[in-house]
Amino acid sequence: MKFKTLFMKKPLKIILIALGIITGLIVILASVYLIYFTSMKKEMKITESGEIVSGIYAVKDSYVNMYIIRTGSGYIAIDAAIDKARVKTELDKLQIDPAQVLAIFLTHTDADHVGSIELFKNARVYISKDEEQFVNGKTSRFLVFGNRLPCKYELLDDNAVIYFDSLHVKAITTHGHTSGSMSYLVNGKYLFTGDCLSLKSGKADIFSTFINMDNIADKASIKKLKTISGAGYIFTAHHGYSNNFKEVFSNW
Repeated sequence: MKFKTLFMKKPLKIILIALGIITGLIVILASVYLIYFTSMKKEMKITESGEIVSGIYAVKDSYVNMYIIRTGSGYIAIDAAIDKARVKTELDKLQIDPAQVLAIFLTHTDADHVGSIELFKNARVYISKDEEQFVNGKTSRFLVFGNRLPCKYELLDDNAVIYFDSLHVKAITTHGHTSGSMSYLVNGKYLFTGDCLSLKSGKADIFSTFINMDNIADKASIKKLKTISGAGYIFTAHHGYSNNFKEVFSNW
């Protein structure tokens, strides 16, 4: 009986040790992530809320911008920031009613890009077909953690075009930051890139080698965006915007 009890305790001990090691690794990785992310935030350049180009509004959250674009009968949005209360406050300052937002185009589904979606009760939500894997549980975004999207959504293929009154929005797959990241070209002139790239001294650079899922794919996506003909402005989620498209990609 004593031998049997010891035999039963041994597997339990092994399981507890394994769980302890796994927990320790998660804590270490989370700590490294927090330290890196804190450092990365210091390099971010967030645009203040306001109309930055005729008909295009930046909405400033704590460390991320979303964008609102006026159409003939309302607005569309690129991403949805992270803090619902703060976004509502900023929209009130801009005198923009969330109920008038007809659509939200998500560059990807990380938490800092979807946080205020529930404000926009009348908006259709679009994501890349390749991004769905992170919200339906098929693929983890970070370790064992997936992303959450608290609404119905529609899927977009590469080069899909959606029309809203005087606007047309072209979807462009730009994998790298996530395996389903997407950029959006509005009216052939205004490019919204989410976290595909950063702007440093007015030039495009990779967003984050630590947070990106695939840095090689991200570099390929930046080169892909460079080839867009006719674009004039480029808007990022964390590094402001530029009205000199050619200069942004001059080092690529």
